[in-house]
Amino acid sequence: MTSKDFLYSYLNAYSPVGQEKEGQKIWLNYVKNYADTLNVDAYGTAWVVKKCETFEPAKKVVIESHADEIAWIITQIQSDGYIRVDKAGGSDNMIAASKTVVIHTSKGEKVRGVFGSPAIHVREKRTDMGPKIDELWIDCGVDSDKELAEMGIEVGNLVTFDDQFSEIGNYYVGKSLDNKIGGYIIAETLRRLHENEVKLPYDLYVVNAVQEEVGLFGSRLIAQTLQADIALVHDVCHNTSHPKMNKSKDCDTKGGAGPCVEFTSQNHKSIISKIRETASEKEIPLQLTVGSYGNDTVSFFLENTPTAIVATPLKYMHCTVEMAHKKDVESAIDIFYNTLLNITPDWIDEVKNPLASYLS
Repeated sequence: MTSKDFLYSYLNAYSPVGQEKEGQKIWLNYVKNYADTLNVDAYGTAWVVKKCETFEPAKKVVIESHADEIAWIITQIQSDGYIRVDKAGGSDNMIAASKTVVIHTSKGEKVRGVFGSPAIHVREKRTDMGPKIDELWIDCGVDSDKELAEMGIEVGNLVTFDDQFSEIGNYYVGKSLDNKIGGYIIAETLRRLHENEVKLPYDLYVVNAVQEEVGLFGSRLIAQTLQADIALVHDVCHNTSHPKMNKSKDCDTKGGAGPCVEFTSQNHKSIISKIRETASEKEIPLQLTVGSYGNDTVSFFLENTPTAIVATPLKYMHCTVEMAHKKDVESAIDIFYNTLLNITPDWIDEVKNPLASYLS
């Protein structure tokens, strides 16, 4: 599978939060060619290891992304065949009306439907911004709950939007670039290490975690399991260079100007410095932004694993037309790859023991 084939196959796979199996199979099938071991935990987080050949015991370095996409969950099946839902993750009720969807049944089947919407002619206010969550409904083209049951649809089924990954101009576009574009970036980093026959002086764990969108659960479990020495995480941040963005609040970031390194409480200053030094040395464009206490870096931080994040700027986050600049994606791969080359066991010891000289 070529890189482009993998990108399209993986981004078009359905990976609703808590049911990421379809996407994880594609991801593992790709990265298995470049790693020494493959692993999956009980909840679906997948990781591979590129083993160190020179040090024993070796340090543990993680690069991580999350594999899940936002979804909806069925809360009620009405007798007239209409379906009611709630959010599963940060889904946006403002954009839902008139979207096509896929219902993921308990038997693994996919049933298509639409979020219904009254015509503009009959709405009381034609400038309404959108329905509230409890006003949404899904229509599968049947007239009774019995017919829905025969299709395998029931309370608890997850629902995803049905938009497909594509390219427009300089951008990748799709419904789940947050954060499956990160799964692509860490996979391509591993592929490049393999093809260039790089021998790292530590064990590298490449992790694609589940259930970030509902509480960072996948990364919490894997951070506890691995107890790594340091972690480099990928996620997305806001590209604020489009209308109706508040740059004073979300920083002034642009597509095509490079990925971002985030300043926030859980991100370790020494790792941020290493990323910035690497970008400067290799002339890789890099932007600065301020992050939040709400991504997978938190999970590693709470396990005493120094961490930092490289974030790809994204337009229209949590919409079906999320957009990431192609140059930023390639630059993110460059930063992960070259930062890994610049990490040494001695430097890791310095990061983990910043006051060692004062304690001796």
